[in-house]
Amino acid sequence: MASKMEIRVAVAGLGAIGKVIAAKLDRQEVKGCTLSAVSGRDTRKSEDFVATLTTPVPIVPLDQLSEYADVVIECAPPALLAEVAGPALRAGKKVIVLSIGALLDHPELVELAADGQGQILLPTGALIGLDAVTAAAEGHIESVKMVSRKPPEGLKGAPFLVEQNINIDNLTEPLKLFSGTAREAARGFPANLNVSVALSLAGIGPDRTLLEVWADPGIVRNTHHIEVVSDSALLHMTIENIPSENPKTGRITAQSVIALLRKMTTPMRVGT
Repeated sequence: MASKMEIRVAVAGLGAIGKVIAAKLDRQEVKGCTLSAVSGRDTRKSEDFVATLTTPVPIVPLDQLSEYADVVIECAPPALLAEVAGPALRAGKKVIVLSIGALLDHPELVELAADGQGQILLPTGALIGLDAVTAAAEGHIESVKMVSRKPPEGLKGAPFLVEQNINIDNLTEPLKLFSGTAREAARGFPANLNVSVALSLAGIGPDRTLLEVWADPGIVRNTHHIEVVSDSALLHMTIENIPSENPKTGRITAQSVIALLRKMTTPMRVGT
């Protein structure tokens, strides 16, 4: 029997998440997938990283990654999403998107995928129960609410805090920063709340999914509590994620991408 062809995977962005994913692919930890190219903002740092790989790969501009890959993983700043995903989708490739909130500002990317052979894949990331929410959406979901609490360090620099002139230094007790929709939260906290947008896209949309954001000096993990009311189930989910090297992102984010890649090649797939 002929063996399955290797899936060539390119990584866009070599921050805390991108480097972990690229290193795992280089170490051949995902059967059936191979690292084929990378792209990073800092050429020198990118070259230094590639030099640590067992099998060095090309460093190419973001808009050329799809020429080297079947799957492009976007781990770049949200503002660069279209530059990464657009060319790949036009070329009929799959794009794994981590800047999920930025998708709300780029509906043309979904249209590109719909019009061609490309596909946008959103990993589960920091959420649990996303399969259950997707299943509930096949019936009727009445409401979805998410309460996110993060250590203040993981929220510093968020556009919402800058615009509202909110200082979260030296907090001694939890402070509610925001209450609104997932769409509004994605704009105000683009590096922090991709999980809320993923939840909204799985369920009832970004304008009906409600969100609270708290800065909490008493916790060390990024914590999310979700309540979904539907005609098939009442879901209560709480997640406490250990931050990665980047305090805005949990360690489990990179692992979620690796798990998604495994689903593409495994002989048995678990989950919806």
